[in-house]
Amino acid sequence: MTTVLTPASPLTAADRCDRCGAQAYLRVVLLSGGELLFCAHHGRKFEPELKKIAAEIQDETERLTAVPASASEEER
Repeated sequence: MTTVLTPASPLTAADRCDRCGAQAYLRVVLLSGGELLFCAHHGRKFEPELKKIAAEIQDETERLTAVPASASEEER
């Protein structure tokens, strides 16, 4: 069986972790068809189990360490 997934939209500040309510940086699309959102902390904590039930994991945790475009040269 082949599953075709549409590209997920980027996560926003409105997307919240299903575990604690913090900003979500991971979207887990489940094999069963649903999806879960996790903050970076809970995404790392549950990663081994999530990989077993995920069709796709959208990981945007690199945004936590990215330099903002508005940062001055000294801040970069």
